[in-house]
Amino acid sequence: MNPPAHDVLAEVVRALTDVVGEDLPCAEIGHGTALGGDLALESIEFVALVDRLRARYGDRADLPGFIAGLDLDEIMDLTVGDVVDHIVGLPSEAPAGGGTAL
Repeated sequence: MNPPAHDVLAEVVRALTDVVGEDLPCAEIGHGTALGGDLALESIEFVALVDRLRARYGDRADLPGFIAGLDLDEIMDLTVGDVVDHIVGLPSEAPAGGGTAL
């Protein structure tokens, strides 16, 4: 079962706060907050965000793979909500023991 969107949003905001630190704008970060435009996230900060989210959600939270499927305008307009929706929409992991979920 995938985590609820509000939990993932809180985790993404926490990761952004850890990565950007005191340079993070004081405005409330939400679904519509643009990573580039609103937060001015640098490429090195994005890599650190990817690492933190991968550590939390595993290799299946492949943000670079997700972004590779976007065009340039979509990448430039990427929001916190896009990241949250990607993680929430990940396929659930198979149950232990190789069985199928019912």
